[in-house]
Amino acid sequence: MNSAIIVAAGRGTRMGSGVDKLFLEVAGRPVIAHTWQRFNDAKCIDELIIVVRDGMQSAFEELAAQFKFTKPFRLVVGGVERQDSVWNGLLALSPQAKIVAIQDAARPCTSDELIEATITAARETGAAVAGQPVTDTIKESADGKIISRTIDRSKLWTMQTPQTFRVEVIRRAFAEMRKRGLAVTDDTAACEVIGQPVRLVATATPNPKVTLPGDLPYIELLLRQQAS
Repeated sequence: MNSAIIVAAGRGTRMGSGVDKLFLEVAGRPVIAHTWQRFNDAKCIDELIIVVRDGMQSAFEELAAQFKFTKPFRLVVGGVERQDSVWNGLLALSPQAKIVAIQDAARPCTSDELIEATITAARETGAAVAGQPVTDTIKESADGKIISRTIDRSKLWTMQTPQTFRVEVIRRAFAEMRKRGLAVTDDTAACEVIGQPVRLVATATPNPKVTLPGDLPYIELLLRQQAS
């Protein structure tokens, strides 16, 4: 069985006070509805775990009814940090789950082909992540004002989601990370803790995340193009 965890428990503070970016409307529906639809329609995914903030369960149940999502899903309450939310999602997987794809709820343009490619790579290697090689020149600044040095970009990649794993691999990685009291910004970093290789899967089409208000027009354009 292949499962997906959609992490939807964040507050999106960079969007501004009082704004829940997941429920902002883009291309005719909330951001989270687009993301959920992608995984609802993905033939390679058998079940969904949606990790939400406590108190938001009814809003997500209403979304499922409104957009007629048919794939089996469970709502799980998130934790204080993203990694705590992912852990709660991992604990909620069906016993039959062998592969799990972990997805940012605010990344609504992820293609079915990319989901399937990360699953195939994770089945072979144990862990895989969607990403793109860095193409911009990268500078380091010690104080945020003056450039310290230029960093060689030839070996650099930006990480996206899905980040996909054999279930026993990511559970072992997270257990070790939690045991050591470490904090990580993405799920593949937990694999680095246990020395688990992670396969890079290059994204063939744009796969942006809603982070700032200026992201919305671009994502709207992409979603409308994909729907046409």
